[in-house]
Amino acid sequence: MRKLLLAAIALAALGAQARAAEPDINKLAWLSGCWQSDTGEAGSGENWGSLAGGTMLGAGRTVRQGKTVDFEFMQLRALDDGRLAFVAHPAGQPGATFPLLRISDVEAVFENRGHDFLQRVIYAREGAAKLRARIEGMRGGKMKVIEFPMSRVGCDQVKIITDYKIS
Repeated sequence: MRKLLLAAIALAALGAQARAAEPDINKLAWLSGCWQSDTGEAGSGENWGSLAGGTMLGAGRTVRQGKTVDFEFMQLRALDDGRLAFVAHPAGQPGATFPLLRISDVEAVFENRGHDFLQRVIYAREGAAKLRARIEGMRGGKMKVIEFPMSRVGCDQVKIITDYKIS
Protein backbone atom coordinates (compact mmCIF):
# COMPACT_ATOMS: atom_id res chain seq x y z
CA MET A 1 0.00 0.00 0.00
CA ARG A 2 2.85 2.37 0.89
CA LYS A 3 4.53 1.78 -2.51
CA LEU A 4 1.25 2.51 -4.28
CA LEU A 5 0.81 5.72 -2.31
CA LEU A 6 4.39 6.81 -3.09
CA ALA A 7 3.86 6.06 -6.80
CA ALA A 8 0.64 8.10 -6.80
CA ILE A 9 2.42 11.03 -5.12
CA ALA A 10 5.27 10.84 -7.65
CA LEU A 11 2.83 10.82 -10.58
CA ALA A 12 0.92 13.77 -9.12
CA ALA A 13 4.19 15.69 -8.71
CA LEU A 14 5.16 15.00 -12.33
CA GLY A 15 1.76 16.14 -13.51
CA ALA A 16 2.06 19.33 -11.45
CA GLN A 17 5.50 20.01 -12.95
CA ALA A 18 4.15 19.57 -16.48
CA ARG A 19 1.22 21.88 -15.69
CA ALA A 20 3.63 24.39 -14.14
CA ALA A 21 5.59 24.54 -17.42
CA GLU A 22 2.44 25.25 -19.43
CA PRO A 23 2.05 28.91 -18.33
CA ASP A 24 5.72 29.48 -19.21
CA ILE A 25 5.22 28.44 -22.84
CA ASN A 26 2.08 30.60 -22.99
CA LYS A 27 4.37 33.58 -22.38
CA LEU A 28 6.04 32.81 -25.72
CA ALA A 29 2.90 32.83 -27.87
CA TRP A 30 4.04 36.23 -29.23
CA LEU A 31 6.87 34.41 -31.05
CA SER A 32 4.35 32.77 -33.38
CA GLY A 33 4.55 34.02 -36.95
CA CYS A 34 7.17 34.93 -39.51
CA TRP A 35 10.33 36.91 -38.80
CA GLN A 36 12.65 38.28 -41.47
CA SER A 37 16.31 38.96 -40.73
CA ASP A 38 17.11 42.68 -40.50
CA THR A 39 20.77 42.11 -41.41
CA GLY A 40 20.70 38.98 -43.57
CA GLU A 41 19.84 38.39 -47.17
CA ALA A 42 16.23 38.04 -48.35
CA GLY A 43 14.83 34.68 -47.27
CA SER A 44 16.82 34.64 -44.01
CA GLY A 45 14.74 34.45 -40.86
CA GLU A 46 12.55 32.26 -38.70
CA ASN A 47 9.01 30.97 -38.92
CA TRP A 48 7.26 29.87 -35.71
CA GLY A 49 3.97 27.98 -35.70
CA SER A 50 1.26 28.77 -33.20
CA LEU A 51 1.21 27.26 -29.74
CA ALA A 52 -0.68 23.96 -29.83
CA GLY A 53 -0.50 20.80 -27.76
CA GLY A 54 2.01 22.39 -25.39
CA THR A 55 4.60 22.96 -28.14
CA MET A 56 5.73 25.56 -30.62
CA LEU A 57 7.58 24.43 -33.73
CA GLY A 58 9.95 26.63 -35.70
CA ALA A 59 12.25 26.63 -38.68
CA GLY A 60 15.07 29.01 -39.51
CA ARG A 61 17.12 29.63 -42.61
CA THR A 62 20.17 31.69 -43.54
CA VAL A 63 20.67 32.77 -47.15
CA ARG A 64 23.95 34.12 -48.55
CA GLN A 65 24.56 35.04 -52.18
CA GLY A 66 21.16 33.65 -53.09
CA LYS A 67 21.77 30.18 -51.59
CA THR A 68 20.63 28.55 -48.36
CA VAL A 69 23.80 28.09 -46.31
CA ASP A 70 22.24 27.04 -43.00
CA PHE A 71 18.92 25.85 -41.61
CA GLU A 72 17.54 24.65 -38.33
CA PHE A 73 14.37 23.05 -37.00
CA MET A 74 13.38 24.08 -33.48
CA GLN A 75 10.93 23.21 -30.73
CA LEU A 76 9.75 24.91 -27.59
CA ARG A 77 8.30 22.23 -25.31
CA ALA A 78 8.24 20.77 -21.83
CA LEU A 79 10.86 18.15 -21.05
CA ASP A 80 9.94 14.91 -19.26
CA ASP A 81 10.66 16.63 -15.94
CA GLY A 82 8.24 19.46 -16.78
CA ARG A 83 10.83 22.17 -17.48
CA LEU A 84 10.34 24.25 -20.61
CA ALA A 85 13.17 23.93 -23.15
CA PHE A 86 14.37 25.14 -26.52
CA VAL A 87 15.31 22.09 -28.61
CA ALA A 88 17.45 22.77 -31.68
CA HIS A 89 18.08 20.50 -34.66
CA PRO A 90 20.64 22.38 -36.78
CA ALA A 91 21.59 21.14 -40.23
CA GLY A 92 24.27 18.47 -40.16
CA GLN A 93 24.67 18.52 -36.37
CA PRO A 94 23.23 16.53 -33.49
CA GLY A 95 20.20 18.02 -31.75
CA ALA A 96 20.71 19.99 -28.54
CA THR A 97 18.40 20.83 -25.65
CA PHE A 98 18.54 24.11 -23.73
CA PRO A 99 16.32 24.17 -20.62
CA LEU A 100 14.66 27.43 -19.63
CA LEU A 101 16.79 29.59 -17.34
CA ARG A 102 14.33 32.49 -16.97
CA ILE A 103 11.25 33.91 -18.67
CA SER A 104 9.19 37.08 -18.66
CA ASP A 105 6.49 38.48 -20.91
CA VAL A 106 9.14 39.87 -23.28
CA GLU A 107 12.16 37.55 -22.99
CA ALA A 108 13.09 33.88 -22.63
CA VAL A 109 16.60 32.66 -21.83
CA PHE A 110 17.54 29.01 -22.37
CA GLU A 111 20.85 27.56 -21.22
CA ASN A 112 22.92 24.40 -21.61
CA ARG A 113 26.38 24.94 -20.11
CA GLY A 114 27.48 21.50 -21.32
CA HIS A 115 26.99 22.30 -25.00
CA ASP A 116 30.12 22.87 -27.14
CA PHE A 117 29.92 26.43 -28.49
CA LEU A 118 26.68 28.00 -27.78
CA GLN A 119 25.46 27.72 -24.22
CA ARG A 120 22.62 30.27 -24.25
CA VAL A 121 19.73 30.99 -26.59
CA ILE A 122 17.79 34.19 -25.95
CA TYR A 123 14.58 35.40 -27.58
CA ALA A 124 13.44 38.94 -26.73
CA ARG A 125 10.64 40.91 -28.28
CA GLU A 126 11.02 44.61 -28.79
CA GLY A 127 7.53 45.97 -29.27
CA ALA A 128 5.05 44.14 -31.46
CA ALA A 129 7.16 43.96 -34.62
CA LYS A 130 10.78 43.39 -33.57
CA LEU A 131 12.55 40.27 -32.34
CA ARG A 132 16.09 39.95 -31.07
CA ALA A 133 17.38 36.39 -31.09
CA ARG A 134 20.82 35.95 -29.58
CA ILE A 135 23.19 33.05 -29.03
CA GLU A 136 26.19 33.22 -26.75
CA GLY A 137 28.84 30.98 -25.31
CA MET A 138 32.50 30.38 -24.72
CA ARG A 139 34.74 29.62 -27.69
CA GLY A 140 38.50 29.40 -27.25
CA GLY A 141 38.22 30.77 -23.72
CA LYS A 142 36.41 33.91 -24.90
CA MET A 143 32.75 34.86 -24.79
CA LYS A 144 31.23 34.96 -28.28
CA VAL A 145 27.87 36.61 -28.94
CA ILE A 146 25.87 36.51 -32.17
CA GLU A 147 22.77 38.70 -32.55
CA PHE A 148 19.93 38.00 -34.97
CA PRO A 149 17.68 41.07 -35.18
CA MET A 150 14.43 40.34 -37.01
CA SER A 151 11.20 42.07 -37.97
CA ARG A 152 7.74 40.56 -38.12
CA VAL A 153 6.48 40.09 -41.68
CA GLY A 154 3.49 38.46 -43.27
CA CYS A 155 4.09 34.75 -43.66
CA ASP A 156 3.52 35.06 -47.41
CA GLN A 157 6.78 37.08 -47.50
CA VAL A 158 8.92 34.42 -45.76
CA LYS A 159 9.08 31.13 -47.61
CA ILE A 160 10.64 28.87 -45.00
CA ILE A 161 7.98 26.24 -44.40
CA THR A 162 4.97 27.96 -45.96
CA ASP A 163 5.73 26.61 -49.48
CA TYR A 164 5.72 22.95 -48.45
CA LYS A 165 2.94 21.00 -50.16
CA ILE A 166 1.99 17.37 -49.79
CA SER A 167 0.87 15.72 -53.00
